[in-house]
Amino acid sequence: MKVLAFTKYDREAASTRQRLLQYLPAFSTAGITVDYQPLLDDAYIRSLTGHGKPSRARIARSYLSRLATLRRRPDADLIWVYAELFPWLPARFERVVHRWGIPVIYDFDDAFFVPYDEHPRGAARLLLRDKLRPLIEGAAACTCGNAYLRDYAARWCERSLVVPTVVDTERYVPVAAPDAPPVIGWIGSPSTWANVRPLLPMLAQLHRETGARIRAIGAGRGAEADRFEGLDLVEWSEASEIAEVQRFTIGIMPLIDAPFQRGKSGYKLIQYMACGLPTVASPVGVNRQIVIEGETGFLVENANQWRERLRALLADPALRARLGAAGRQRAVAAYSLANEAPRLIELFRSVAG
Repeated sequence: MKVLAFTKYDREAASTRQRLLQYLPAFSTAGITVDYQPLLDDAYIRSLTGHGKPSRARIARSYLSRLATLRRRPDADLIWVYAELFPWLPARFERVVHRWGIPVIYDFDDAFFVPYDEHPRGAARLLLRDKLRPLIEGAAACTCGNAYLRDYAARWCERSLVVPTVVDTERYVPVAAPDAPPVIGWIGSPSTWANVRPLLPMLAQLHRETGARIRAIGAGRGAEADRFEGLDLVEWSEASEIAEVQRFTIGIMPLIDAPFQRGKSGYKLIQYMACGLPTVASPVGVNRQIVIEGETGFLVENANQWRERLRALLADPALRARLGAAGRQRAVAAYSLANEAPRLIELFRSVAG
């Protein structure tokens, strides 16, 4: 089987690695070859973290190149689309992928429709209304990162199913507890760092009271303005990502309760749990399903609850070990590449016929 895959970004984006690239070895073994074509390259991703500025000319060329590809009949048995084909262009551009009658699987793990539906400018909302509908409506199947997204897709695609974002639990493994001081860790991107900012005063106080370090991976250069004594800002790299998570003592995932955040797929929680870490998270969206309250971690709603739960975990190594072990078991059972790869392969085969 030949699959032509269209991603939004190249491999430095977690979405590309986790939703597609990590499956390629299993696909290859199953006789599925994948030609993946990112719209925006890794230089664009690095520009989002403060390394240079995106080139508008380069972006324009990327859009034109993708349009040219879609105007020719692809040599493929199936087309796989992640997120959208042409961000910020009207919905009719998304319809181009269906012109050849090749089966399409549409995949998304974020509420990409929210920035269009809730754009502050009325003209933009009108122009971009139902932006994703042509992709979803014409798809043979939609794979959705969580039930919130599945319910959205099911309005137009009957075969919409939840495929959680998973990790390779052979690589994400627990290691010996890090040396003192303990580390409250977060991993993400510059765009998701905004969810952490409301907690920074509490985290700074917690550092002063307990000595715990706060370690943020991938927050970007814009987070430098938030720096305080006890906050370590570390650049993300694919090579060091797993080792950085393994340095944490506790993993956190705060989320602002808003429509876009409700579509998040909880990837960082799964990374933490696979590494045997206790988790503390906001009870927003899929976090409610990933974290089992009091068993793998805690769901907390305000700064006082965050403080109480983090203090309890910092003070009790046995509690951390118990929650971390249960989280590891849950990651292996419900959020592992080994479990999801066969399921995705079967879906691709059934759609391609």
